[in-house]
Amino acid sequence: MNRGLIVSCQALPEEPLHSSFIMSRMALAAEMAGAVGIRANSVADITEIQKTVKLPIIGIIKQNYPDHKAYITPTRKELDALLGLNIDVIALDATVNADTALLRSLKKEFPHQKFMADIATADEALRAAEEFGFDFVGTTLTGYTEQSKGLINFDVLHAIVGRLQVPIVAEGNFDTPEKARRALEAGAYAVVVGGAITRPQLIAKKFVEEMKKAVK
Repeated sequence: MNRGLIVSCQALPEEPLHSSFIMSRMALAAEMAGAVGIRANSVADITEIQKTVKLPIIGIIKQNYPDHKAYITPTRKELDALLGLNIDVIALDATVNADTALLRSLKKEFPHQKFMADIATADEALRAAEEFGFDFVGTTLTGYTEQSKGLINFDVLHAIVGRLQVPIVAEGNFDTPEKARRALEAGAYAVVVGGAITRPQLIAKKFVEEMKKAVK
């Protein structure tokens, strides 16, 4: 995984672009633009993207369980499905909501597979790198968990840069080219951008909301 932009190509079932074929074309567009990697969700989407681009892939499976607060590759079932895809990096929720036993077993059982920790706080980042041995740490869940409410993505990024021996991936609301550049300048190895590139309903909504402010 080179230093630079990673494009998250995801569309959930309720979204208009929910389609493995469409996500593969999104990935191709990202590759043509110069992205260094793709983050993708589900076996179907990842399989289609693998056929279309040669970029490294960070794979996840989002799955909600009634007894789990974690939803990004939360159990061994999702992990096993991703291990069968031969992808470069597998990302898992590594917040305090995650299954500690699962996180602790990863590098022991699969020493040659690269893993990325999706964290929300600086303490979780340190735990993921030092205790669990993750290869990458991403600020993916900052602001989305109970323990990180009110935290700002750049604050967490600044808090962990220089304290980890593994590459840091800035992810989560780095939604403009300027923010992505600032994240690299702050010490991030790579930046994941999703909705600002691949969710047209959100992009269009920004235009609509701003245009409503026009003085007639």
